[in-house]
Amino acid sequence: MDNPLRRLKPQLFGDYPRAFLKLFDEVTAPPDFDKEAFKATLWRAFEFGSNYHEGQKRRSGEPYFNHCIQVATTLATWKMDSVTIIAGLLHDSVEDTSATIEDLREEFGQDIANLVDGVTKISGIQFSTRKDKQAGNFMKMLLSVAKDLRVIIIKFADRLHNMSTIKHLPKIKQHRIALETRDVYGPLAHRLGMASIKTKLDDLVFQTLDPDAYKLIDNKVRSTKRQREKFILDHIITPIKKELQSYQIDPIIFGRPKSYASIYGKMERRNKEFEEIYDLYAIRIIVEKVEQCYLALGIVHSLYNPVQERFKDFIATPKTNGYQSVHTTVIGHRGQMVEIQIRTNEMNDTAEIGVAAHWVYKEGRRKSAEIDINVKWLRELLEVLQDETADPKEFMDLLKIDLFSGEIFVFTPAGDLIQLPIDSTTVDFAFQVHTQVGLHCMGAKVNHRIVPLNTRLKSGDIVEIITGKNQVPNSGWRQFVVSSKARNAINKYLKNIRQEESIKLGKEIINKTLRRLKMSDAKQEFLNAYEIFGFADTESLLVALGRGSLTVRDMLKKLRSHQDELELNTEDEESNRFFDFARSKASGIVLDGIKNLMVNFGKCCNPIPGDKLIGYVTRGRGVTVHQSSCKSLPLISHETDRIMPVSWNVSRKDTFNVRLKIVGMDYKGLLKNISECIAGQNINIASVDSKVSGVIATTYFIVQLSNSRQLKRLINKLNKIKNVDFVERT
Repeated sequence: MDNPLRRLKPQLFGDYPRAFLKLFDEVTAPPDFDKEAFKATLWRAFEFGSNYHEGQKRRSGEPYFNHCIQVATTLATWKMDSVTIIAGLLHDSVEDTSATIEDLREEFGQDIANLVDGVTKISGIQFSTRKDKQAGNFMKMLLSVAKDLRVIIIKFADRLHNMSTIKHLPKIKQHRIALETRDVYGPLAHRLGMASIKTKLDDLVFQTLDPDAYKLIDNKVRSTKRQREKFILDHIITPIKKELQSYQIDPIIFGRPKSYASIYGKMERRNKEFEEIYDLYAIRIIVEKVEQCYLALGIVHSLYNPVQERFKDFIATPKTNGYQSVHTTVIGHRGQMVEIQIRTNEMNDTAEIGVAAHWVYKEGRRKSAEIDINVKWLRELLEVLQDETADPKEFMDLLKIDLFSGEIFVFTPAGDLIQLPIDSTTVDFAFQVHTQVGLHCMGAKVNHRIVPLNTRLKSGDIVEIITGKNQVPNSGWRQFVVSSKARNAINKYLKNIRQEESIKLGKEIINKTLRRLKMSDAKQEFLNAYEIFGFADTESLLVALGRGSLTVRDMLKKLRSHQDELELNTEDEESNRFFDFARSKASGIVLDGIKNLMVNFGKCCNPIPGDKLIGYVTRGRGVTVHQSSCKSLPLISHETDRIMPVSWNVSRKDTFNVRLKIVGMDYKGLLKNISECIAGQNINIASVDSKVSGVIATTYFIVQLSNSRQLKRLINKLNKIKNVDFVERT
C-alpha cells in the first residue's frame, strides 16, 4: 500500500494549521513532560489522519477529519495522557479509511494501535440483525476496555461530538443513535463516575428524542436564570462564604446547573410543574481538605435548617464509581429548598470526569490500582465473556442490568462493606462475597435473624451467609437475583448441570430404543454418525438426543430401513398417548418450555398472571406453582432437584382468586362503597368477610382477577375510598 506519510513534505513548527495549534494548546502535561517531543509526534498523527481522511465529508458538509480533531481536543480538555489524545485523533482511521492497525503500530507504537483497535467496530463478519451487530460491537469494545479503560474514554469523546452534530442525520438514524446513547453510553458514563459527560449526553438525547419538551424546559430555565442566580448569590453563597472565611477557609462556591433531562424527568415522575422542582436551586462548595468538608457541612447546618432524610455522606461511603461528596438539602430564604454538595478539588475532578481523572498529571505512570477499584463491577461483568460461546444479546442484557441499577451498602459480620445493586437479595450478597459462597449458599441471617434467601436487603444491613457442602443453585434463584455476577454464575452452573443431565438422558434414550428394536449392536455406529447430523462430537449428539432436538427416529431415517422406522413410530405413538393424557389435565402455565402440565397453585401465595413464578414438584400431586417471592420457598430451597422455572400461558378470559385485606375506620356505608368500587372495575366478588374492633373495620374480599396489572389498578382505587387506611394482598 502506498503510505501517504512518505509523500509528505517536511513541516516547520511555525507552519502549523490553526486547528492543530488549538488542539496542542489544550494539552495539560506534568512538569517533567517533554512537550516539544510530543508536539512532533502529535503533528505526525495529525498529518497521518488528515491525509487518510482527505476528501471525506460529514453529513454537515464539513471535512470528516474535523470530527477527529474535536474528539482529540475533548480528550485534551479532560487532561488525558498523550497516547489517548493521539489515539483519539486517529480513532476512525482504520474503520473509515484504507489505513490498517499494522500501519498505526508501525508509525505510532503498540499502545496507540491497541486503543484505536478497541474503538473500531467489527468488520468482515455477517450478522443476522442490526441488534446482533450492535451487541457484537459492544462486546468487542468492552473486552478492549477490560485491558485498557482509555478505550471507553475515547468512545465517550466520540459519542459526545456525534450527538452534538446529530441534526444532520436522517430522523430514523437520529432516533436509533439517541436510544443507543440513552440506554448504554449515558448509564455507562454514570457507572464510571463521569457525571459531566453523562449530563451532556442526557441533554443531547433529550433534545433529539423530544425536541418540543426540550425547548419548553430551555425557555423556562432561561426565563428564571437571573432570578435563581440572584437568589443563590445573595441568600446562600455569600453567607456561607463569609462564615467559612472566618475559619481561614477560602472555598470555591458556585451554582450547579441541573440538566434539562433531569428536570423534565422529575417533573414527569413526580407529576409536578417546573416551579415545584426544588433542586433547581443547587450549589457546590469546593474546599482543599476532607476535614474542611465536614466543617463546611456544620456551618451550612448552623445557617439553615437541614432536611434530615436528604443527607448523604458519600465521603465516608463512596459510590462504586469512586464518587465522593457530602450531600445535604436545606431550607433557605422564604422556605426555598436548596441542594448543597460539598467536596474537595480532587473529589470534584473524580465526580466530573470519573476514571479519566486518574490520568491527570500521571503521564506514563497512571495508578491502575485506583482505576481497577472504581470499575470492579465492569471487570466482574466481563467474566461472562471468558466463555467463547457467550451470546452477545445475553451480554447486553447483563450489561443493562448493571448499568441501570442503583446501589445499597451492606456489611459482613466482620464489618467489611459490600456494595450491591438496589433490590439485591442475600443470594446476590453471597455471590458478591465469593462465587463459591454463592454456589453453596443454603441460608442467611440479616441483622442476626434467619431470613429467606429471597429477602431484599437494605443499606446498613449486616448479612451472614450459611453454606452447605451439598447445597447447589436451582432455577428458582434466577427469579429473584438482580446482580449480573449472581445471575451469570447461576446460569453457568445450571447450563453445565443441564449438559450433564442431557448427556446422561441421551445415552439412556439410545440404549433403550436400540435394545427395544433389537439393534443394540448398532449403538457404536449411531454414536459415530455425529458428523452426518452436523455435530462436532459424540457428546454433542447425546446432548441433542437428551434435549429432544434430535430423535432416534431422525437417525433411523438416515441410517436404517423404512421398516425399522415404522416399528419405532408404533412404539412412540403408544408412549405419546400417555403423555398427551397426562398433559391434558391442566392448563395455564409453561414448565421448561412444555405446555399444559398438571399443576396446582400454592394456597400460600395464590399467584396470578404477572407474578414471577417457581414450580415445585409435589410428590403425588404434580407441580405446585408459587410466586418466586413466596415465604414458603425457603423451606424447600435445599431440594434443588424439585425446583423448576415456570411461566404463564393464559388467555384473557382466565380469572384467578385473589384475597384482599382492607383496613379502615368503620362508618355506615363503608362495605357498600368498597363493593361498588370493585364492581365498578368490572371485577367479580367471590367472598366477603368483615370484622369490626372498636372503630377499626377489617374486611377480607376474595375477588376474581385476570392479572397483576388489574390488581394494581384495583388497589389504587380502593386506597382512594374515604377512611380506608391501607389495602394489601394476602
